[in-house]
Order: sequence, then C-alpha cells, then structure tokens
Amino acid sequence: MMLPTILDRRIVLVSGKGGVGRTTVSAALARAAAAAGKRVLVTEIEEPAIQSQSTLARMFGRETLPVRPALVAPGIHGCMLATERGTEQFLGDVFRVQALARLALRNAALRRLLHAGPSFHEMGVFYQLLHLVRLETPDGRPRFDFIVVDMPATGHTLALTGLPEILLRLVRRGPIAAALREGQGWLNNPRTGCAVVVTIPEPLPVTEALELVEGLQATQMHICGLVVNKVPVDPFSDEERGALAELLPAGPLYGKEELERMERAAHSLQRLRASTRIPVLAVPLFAVDGSAAAEALTAFLKAEEGL
Repeated sequence: MMLPTILDRRIVLVSGKGGVGRTTVSAALARAAAAAGKRVLVTEIEEPAIQSQSTLARMFGRETLPVRPALVAPGIHGCMLATERGTEQFLGDVFRVQALARLALRNAALRRLLHAGPSFHEMGVFYQLLHLVRLETPDGRPRFDFIVVDMPATGHTLALTGLPEILLRLVRRGPIAAALREGQGWLNNPRTGCAVVVTIPEPLPVTEALELVEGLQATQMHICGLVVNKVPVDPFSDEERGALAELLPAGPLYGKEELERMERAAHSLQRLRASTRIPVLAVPLFAVDGSAAAEALTAFLKAEEGL
C-alpha cells in the first residue's frame, strides 16, 4: 500500500534522473493528497541559471511558481524554494527583524561571502523548507500537512538530505545548528519524511535509481517507494511470445523493436524488485502528457490502492 504510506508523511522528496516523469509523479501525489483532504503544498527548487519556466507550474496551468505559497489548484498551494529567500528568512529569525535581514542581504560583500560558503545553496533551500513546515493556521494546526518537493536532480537530492550531518560536524552550536537539527528531525524521521524514487524500465535508469536508493539510505532518508513510469503493456503470454519468437526472422522488422522494449522493461522491473525490499509500483505508459498525464497518474494511484 504505497500511496497511503506516502500520504501519511509530512514531507515527501520526489527524486530521479531527468526524463523519467519525476514532475508528473510530484503533481499526481499533490492531487491525490488534496483529494484525501490534506492541506497540500507542492514545491520545486529554483535554478535561476536555467529556469525561465516551470514544468511543475505548467501541471497546474501556470508558467512559474510564486516565491510565497499561493493557491494553484483546489486544496493545493505552490511555491518555489529559493536560496536567497531561505537565507533571508534565516537572517530574519536571527535578527528578529525581517527588514534587517533584507538590508543585510543587499550588502555586496556579505552576498559574495555567503555564495562562497560551502553548501550555501542547500542551506537556503533547507531553511525555507523548514520555514514552510513551521507555518500554522490561526487555530494552531499546520498550514500545510503534506509538502511535496519536486527535486531537480539526483545530486541535489543527496546534497539536501546529507546537509545536516555534514554541517553539524562543523557547526555544533548556535542558530544554524539548531535549524539543522530541527530540519533533520522532520526529514530523517521515517514517520514524517520520506523520498519517492522515480525511474523508467530501462537498464541504465534502473541502475541509477538503485544507486540513488543507496545514497539516500546513506543520508538516513527513508524511502517510501519506487515508481517505475512508462511501463509498456505486454499483450502476450509466455507461450505466445515463445511461439512468436520462432516465426520472427533475424534482422530488423517492423514491430520487433517494440517487442524487445517490452522484454527489457520486464527484465528491468524484475531486477529492480529483486534488488530491494522497497515497494515498487509499475505505472503504464499513458497516451497523454503534461497535466493530463498527472491526472491520469492520480487516478491510477487511487485505483491501485483502492482509494
């Protein structure tokens, strides 16, 4: 029962290499959580050098996500996790006055110093995520009880999940250490935080997914499940495939490549399931893309789990 397990967490990091449908899974989880009555926040990490549009935002009919949480769909808010925004919030908490934090960040020398510091980018993202977790409604409930982070790439995920342990070796006291320990308590607690690893049923992506699983486990990050996207539907039984193999001539043949792709997918899924005890969910290849694919995946997830 992968979906109920995921929806029971407070923070879910969705990770995987590019092109495997990671953003589609993030949007689908947000929609499924909203349908289950959760107060949902869907986020992604800002990459100013390469990002003028947001694939995640387009899943909800927008070009980009705002810097502060805003409603993007019924029951779903969205925002961007930005390094400087998180740094400003951290300095505001330290100075106790947000205006002083903004003033400090206008100082060119301080900005150069911060950007030169190790893990500056991840620390800003980490603190903004912590700030969003802390937000409450007027009656004291969490403003968002389900936060999905669409991670940009495998390396970014491991840098974020490994950040507390690395920096706490250097900074053991003070507000930075306190923030790191608080965030670590959310991310590394299997009752509140987990990762979902997304891949496709091909040999190389499966290898990279298994390497990511090892990396996440090394940073004490619990993994709720592996989602295998774009699994081709095989209409043949083993007996039919055996009979067909005897009829197919050697060399290229129209349709033969698709049969081979089905075989690779089956072998990749078998290998994935044999290599880990983490739940594996095979998702069929949908005939739609974009936001329609996210809606189709949401329906598939709910149907698979009987919800």
